[in-house]
Amino acid sequence: MARPDHQLPTQLDRDLADLKLLEIAQGYRDVLDEAARKGSSMLEVLATLIGMEQTVRQQRALERRLRQARLPKQKTLADYDFAFPKRVPKTAIVRLFDCDFIPRHGCAVLIGPTGTGKTHILTALGYTACERGHSVCYTRVVDMLNHLTTAQINGRLAKALKTYVRPQVLLLDELGYLPIDKRGADLLFQVVAARYESGSIVLTTNRAFKDWGTVLDVDNTLATAMIDRLMHHGEAIIIQGKSYRMRDKDPDSDPDSDPPSA
Repeated sequence: MARPDHQLPTQLDRDLADLKLLEIAQGYRDVLDEAARKGSSMLEVLATLIGMEQTVRQQRALERRLRQARLPKQKTLADYDFAFPKRVPKTAIVRLFDCDFIPRHGCAVLIGPTGTGKTHILTALGYTACERGHSVCYTRVVDMLNHLTTAQINGRLAKALKTYVRPQVLLLDELGYLPIDKRGADLLFQVVAARYESGSIVLTTNRAFKDWGTVLDVDNTLATAMIDRLMHHGEAIIIQGKSYRMRDKDPDSDPDSDPPSA
């Protein structure tokens, strides 16, 4: 039985609330008034209302992904100074921002001296991936290992690992700046192994692959196994140059001699 006209708005508001179509509930009256003035078709009205709802939901989803990613201060690729490093593979870096590697569970390792913008690139990539609809987790390597170590000691390792295994993209920053003990090396390998061919990793480091064994508690076997998994469907992106932060300190000094090599 059809509802009396005077009951329609009230019942419609209830139905929209039950269906959680909150943007439509808030704006349908204005849309209908505008449609009446313009003589818009029913299809145009429907498309406008659904478009409003979809836009708001997409924005909320993006904000949720950004909160969950825990990225540092927002950076963009446009803000990265490709002219500063002595040598930087711009094509390879720009290609990363297409995010095509994510559905393929690809990986990348950004290798270069301190201050050459690796964290900038990593952070900007994280924001771009979130905008493309991918789930992201950013963490410094040392922070992740501290978290996992505490969880392991307290018998909650399995739950803690999910934080770093579930997201489609794991951004690991600053491998090699601090030494990693045996427990930490094993935990890092667990994360890399768990994500192998099931999720992407993009990692920054100031250490060449040949030095990873030293970083990982002098365990060359574990380092080799980790590199093998990262590079099977990944690439090493090597940046050469001196620190951007020191650009005004000694303008006549030469750039860093030889950068880390893969």
